[in-house]
Amino acid sequence: MVIKGKSACKQCRREGVKLYLKGTRCDTAKCAIQTRNYQPGQHPWTRGRPSEYRIRLREKQKAKRFYGVHDEQFRIYMQRATRAKGNTGEILLQLLERRLDNVVYSLGLTRSRREARQQIVHGHFMLNGRKCDIPSVLVKVGDTVRARDRKNTRKLVQAALELNKNRSVPAWLERDESQLGGTVKELPKREHVQLEIEEQLIVELMSR
Repeated sequence: MVIKGKSACKQCRREGVKLYLKGTRCDTAKCAIQTRNYQPGQHPWTRGRPSEYRIRLREKQKAKRFYGVHDEQFRIYMQRATRAKGNTGEILLQLLERRLDNVVYSLGLTRSRREARQQIVHGHFMLNGRKCDIPSVLVKVGDTVRARDRKNTRKLVQAALELNKNRSVPAWLERDESQLGGTVKELPKREHVQLEIEEQLIVELMSR
């Protein structure tokens, strides 16, 4: 499902980046970021310099809306990233990238992440040969994602693949159009993240 109406475009304009909430429309000249790249509302231009807190909060909100997670989920990912060894910000983005709904979308099997979540919940996809209806499952290296062999499912996925034929697949994933799915080749790295974001600001905000 792709968000309809103006709400999705307002969110993109509010954050100042493409959040791809309207699927393939975000890659066209009709994208709100290209046609109206300013804050929504009657008085879009705010005076003064934004506070340090506001700058950090915007980065957090940007990540939440891009991946479609709620506050509690985001807090859990942050706790896991903090406990893990390595750069906390990069590990946080890696966890978000590894979500099953993000993988399904990144493989081009749906038009948006929101549609990916909906189809997973409705049982349209399999993870390692078994039906999985939990969008937040984290994939591992070697995992395979496939559309279920049902007429309605195949029709939806084939239509999405046709729409996304010009969109590249991240290097950490491998798409198999004949099987209507793909494979996780490696864990995602920072350079694979599509969103323009300063993850260190999120870490600073949530470490207070």
